[in-house]
Amino acid sequence: MLIPSRPGRGPRTLLAFASAGCLLLTGCGSGTGHGAPDDAPARPVDGGTLRYVVAGSPATASDDPHGGLGNESDVMRFALTYDVLTVPGADGEPRPRLAVSWEPNKSLDRWTFHLREDAEFTDGRPVRAKDVLYSLTRIADKAAENYGRLADFDLKSATAPDAHTVVLPTRAPMADAPRALESISFVVPDGTRDFSRPVPGSGPYKVAGTDAQTAVLTRNKGWWGPQPHLDRIEIRAMADPQARASAVTSGQADVAGSVSPAAVKTARRSSSVRVVTREGVTEYPFIMRLDAKPFDNPKVREAFRLAADRKALVDTVFLGYGRIANDLPTPYDPSYPKDLEQRTRDVARAKRLLKEAGHARGLKLTLHTTTSYPGMDTAATLYAGQLEDIGVDAEVKVEPADTYWTKIYAKKDFYTGYYGGISFPDLVRVGLLSDSPTNETAWRSPAFDAGFEEAMGTRDAAARDAVLARIQKELWRDGGYVVWGTGDGLDLTAPGVHGLPDGPGFQRMFIDRVWKAE
Repeated sequence: MLIPSRPGRGPRTLLAFASAGCLLLTGCGSGTGHGAPDDAPARPVDGGTLRYVVAGSPATASDDPHGGLGNESDVMRFALTYDVLTVPGADGEPRPRLAVSWEPNKSLDRWTFHLREDAEFTDGRPVRAKDVLYSLTRIADKAAENYGRLADFDLKSATAPDAHTVVLPTRAPMADAPRALESISFVVPDGTRDFSRPVPGSGPYKVAGTDAQTAVLTRNKGWWGPQPHLDRIEIRAMADPQARASAVTSGQADVAGSVSPAAVKTARRSSSVRVVTREGVTEYPFIMRLDAKPFDNPKVREAFRLAADRKALVDTVFLGYGRIANDLPTPYDPSYPKDLEQRTRDVARAKRLLKEAGHARGLKLTLHTTTSYPGMDTAATLYAGQLEDIGVDAEVKVEPADTYWTKIYAKKDFYTGYYGGISFPDLVRVGLLSDSPTNETAWRSPAFDAGFEEAMGTRDAAARDAVLARIQKELWRDGGYVVWGTGDGLDLTAPGVHGLPDGPGFQRMFIDRVWKAE
């Protein structure tokens, strides 16, 4: 799943990625966080070109900001060229971007957003409420492609009382509506249908040229926000994480996103490459679909969780840049239940559960994985070996990175997933409610659904998190996840690159405050 710096109430995000930058954008890192460059000059330098290689494949490239966001390279381009309504702040609360303020009605099922009046598209047209409504409605209409990113909003009943106000009803009480809009509500001009050519945006950069692999962006001098430091940003899609690392070490790129821990250990021995660490934002959970045998039996699911040697997985896959997890996909979220007993490896009990489930002679199945992110294939291979100890013969099938997220994810019965900082509420909306558009584990629980609705109708954040913690305990007991560990997100930069965001998911896509020293 496409999908945080440690939030006490820290940044939360959507799907597999999350987004934010500095200043008016969000609480991003200054480039001086864990392992990041710490010798920056006192003042940013204007000018120059940044060459950024990021996870993506030409085979799945898209120019449509409202459809599926399968390539990080596409998301980065959208984040720099289009405006969004809100972004995550350093404290995890939504901060203004295109929307300057917002307020709900008493029942929390209707939100009014007030838009800035000085935003313009790159063709000179002012950004108006009708553009926002058109864009949000288009996102909702393309739910089948984008995991139902706005499924909880009733866009057919949304209105624009004036040129700078939008009123968004929700299908049920929704206390965190501004957060649900963070960083995904890319706004295009009303009526835009043709995305085969660059579409005017109102972000800090504009498209100078693009193809399936590379996008060239130049500074938008008409942007309402603080002018970016860089004249030009070149974004190149590259599916292989080792190739991304090599692009920086060979001088062909200035930044490589999501590289392997092994590449980082090598880079730390060199003064010519720097490391930016995004703490604990990477997960490769093993996903079991509850609507398919043998995972329709809760005893089998529990056996598979008990088979995991979490420390061995973390040590082997993350090489010291990770920590064990406890089978819940968002351990960094403020709502995470901190009183859960840590599940540990218990081979004897796992074997007993399999026998009780009718599999005394063992099981044979396929575990799908890929190389999209560093260590996904290693994790699957190691876990398959651990499953052997409980009588499970798991054949590891490494699928092409180019098509994994369209042909394997949420379609196969047993596969390796990916999260990069998604918040628990966002994960619930897209993947855990009975009617979620991308119910990746086929988890369907009326009690869970009712609990989430109760939480979203709770105005007080602490009380809301308590309800969310309660329903996560049900997911921990009976869900379809083996979440064995979390790893740090790791990026490589050339010397002289500063201001690179070190936050989670979408947050690191907003790089308009990055600069290069001469």
